[in-house]
Amino acid sequence: MTSGNVVFSGFALAGAAGFTLTASLAALATFAVGALLGGRLAHGARAHRGRVLHLALLETSLVLVAYVIAEAAATPYASTVQYSLIALLGLAMGVQNAAARALAVPDLTTTVLTLTITGVAAASRAAGGKGGKAGRRSLSAAAMFTGGLAGAVAVLHGGSALPLLFATLLLAAATVTAFTLTRSDATWTKPL
Repeated sequence: MTSGNVVFSGFALAGAAGFTLTASLAALATFAVGALLGGRLAHGARAHRGRVLHLALLETSLVLVAYVIAEAAATPYASTVQYSLIALLGLAMGVQNAAARALAVPDLTTTVLTLTITGVAAASRAAGGKGGKAGRRSLSAAAMFTGGLAGAVAVLHGGSALPLLFATLLLAAATVTAFTLTRSDATWTKPL
């Protein structure tokens, strides 16, 4: 999200059609605010890594509100609707990235996909590496691809709000799982 919006800002400044500087800056600013909020909440939950997953509740709520707005609004979206969606989803992505950073699961990042794919190739036996973790890294890339494909199909055949409904349902399942995991005392729950 952030890399794309930095690039889109450059496109907008150059006058490329279809890009607006204000939309990209709004996305970057709300992402930063979401990351700040998520970081504050994650730092308070670090004693038990399962509690960091409680941030899924905040993210789920933000995406649910975005879905309700998108579903209720007429398309093409008016400027106020568009910026409301940018703000809500920017906040949600910032919170999600703060949680992912706090959890620090090695080689399983969905937020820096380029680094994940680089890890698959650069750590491979063909590159002189140990070749480990390729499955976990590839799973991350496949999940991103599958999500993008499903989102595009949903928009094309069900409307622009449908991917937000799917995201809300997935996040709700993650939230329920997160609350269940806070009762665990497994090794993974200990702070890194």
